[in-house]
Amino acid sequence: MKRTKPIRIVSVFQLKAKLGRVSPPVWRRVQIRSDATLEALHECLQVAFGWAGSHLHSFSTETTVYGPGTLLDQIGGARDERKVVLSDVFHRSGVTLHYEYDPGDGWVHHVVFERVVPPELIRPYPWVVGGRGACPPEDVGGPWGYVRFLEAILDTHHPKHREMRKWYGGSYEPGRFDVSAVNRVLHGGDMPAPERPTTRSTRHAPASPGLRRKPRATGRAR
Repeated sequence: MKRTKPIRIVSVFQLKAKLGRVSPPVWRRVQIRSDATLEALHECLQVAFGWAGSHLHSFSTETTVYGPGTLLDQIGGARDERKVVLSDVFHRSGVTLHYEYDPGDGWVHHVVFERVVPPELIRPYPWVVGGRGACPPEDVGGPWGYVRFLEAILDTHHPKHREMRKWYGGSYEPGRFDVSAVNRVLHGGDMPAPERPTTRSTRHAPASPGLRRKPRATGRAR
């Protein structure tokens, strides 16, 4: 009688990632396999939030920094995110991992381990189960620049309203988030309507306070 291989069941972690220092709140709740690497978590968070993946990134705890190869060359003692899985980092509920995207703008996401959830065999992972708020535009100047951007683009009487609409490429809805569209992108479905136009060039970003352009990172996030 032919012996069948046992089915390997892994845990599924539920994480809540919240973007720091922004209002209105921007957060995503994600379910992901415990044996996923930090590199896989980075790729998931990029899609879940709506970032373009055009800048460097890193993960950190109080004692350790993790990142891609381009970061390892810059920070002594940093660990390769491709060789670390989530179960190495999240040992109990409440543990927080900090995920920074685009060091120039300083977008810091606080990723909290909420709980272990029963795996659903028919569900592909990672899977976004909730969220709130639109992703800020790339190269807007970090949290402070985002405040100035919102002030201008949401107020038709603001002296920089037209300038911000032209730079962004249209109107902006800070409360917009479509969880179904995000999951389609994660698993190879149709692209959702973008949170920001993908054809906008940052070369024409205004040089107003909080929106000054900065040198691009030398490497792309992997």
